[in-house]
Amino acid sequence: MSDRHDKSTRIGMVGLGIMGAPLVRRFREMGAPVTVWNLEPERFDEVKASGAEWADSPAEVWSSSDVACVCVLGDDAIESVCLGDRGFATALGAQVLVDFSTTSPEATARVAPALKDATGAEWVDAPMSGGPGAAEEGDVTLMIGGDEKTCDKVMPLLDLVAGNVTRMGDLGAGQKTKVLNQAIVGVNYVLMAELLAIAKAAGIDPTLLPGSLKGGMADSTILQRIYTQMAHDDFDPPRSYARQLNKDLKAVRSFVETLRLELPVLARAIEQYRAYTEAGNEMQDGASVSRLYES
Repeated sequence: MSDRHDKSTRIGMVGLGIMGAPLVRRFREMGAPVTVWNLEPERFDEVKASGAEWADSPAEVWSSSDVACVCVLGDDAIESVCLGDRGFATALGAQVLVDFSTTSPEATARVAPALKDATGAEWVDAPMSGGPGAAEEGDVTLMIGGDEKTCDKVMPLLDLVAGNVTRMGDLGAGQKTKVLNQAIVGVNYVLMAELLAIAKAAGIDPTLLPGSLKGGMADSTILQRIYTQMAHDDFDPPRSYARQLNKDLKAVRSFVETLRLELPVLARAIEQYRAYTEAGNEMQDGASVSRLYES
């Protein structure tokens, strides 16, 4: 925990999903006052016991905060929260927005200047890596982008929820880095699913594989955690939703296209994940893509 954080700093949070809710609980555990809003009001039950306060709109969150945070699903959501009816731009209050969402670099480049024109607020894009457990424990990884002075200003707050924070550059650099992160994750989810299929076909006990490879060159967090889920068919309750990674991989594809790169391995993995997700599996655990390979 950062000892530099001013506990009087009022934090706002829009988005109480699978990552937003544990972030709020972590902020509250660290003694920070937090005001929240979510499109589905029933999600407030996830954080009510922590002492978070409910607001009736994003605008009310903004006016009740010194630093407003967002953790929503995709470009349309970030634009609506910031620039829509009763959005941040319709109120005065927060001085900085921290965007924990995974959105496209293009959305950040479009929405951040519009919000600054309306409110004068600075923007830090701070997409996360690490699951809900890491958020709850204050151990997510953040790759951030923004003006250096602004990033320094919010660093004590970010340290409350993160074990690793790296400023990657100016506005949008965090989201560009998250694209690379999700490319690694997406390819490896599909690779782990195919690895499981190979192990089963070869007559190898698939549950022994993570232990046998631990510490070697092939070891990874995804092997130890995600492959293990696949090998044990352990998908309920979902730790993440397939629709989220599918959305992220679509953003990876779009970003690669803007760079005019042809990357066949990445393209094939994205297509495999899309095929599984869009066959009615949007709300299944993200690791359940292994079922695509079941005969």
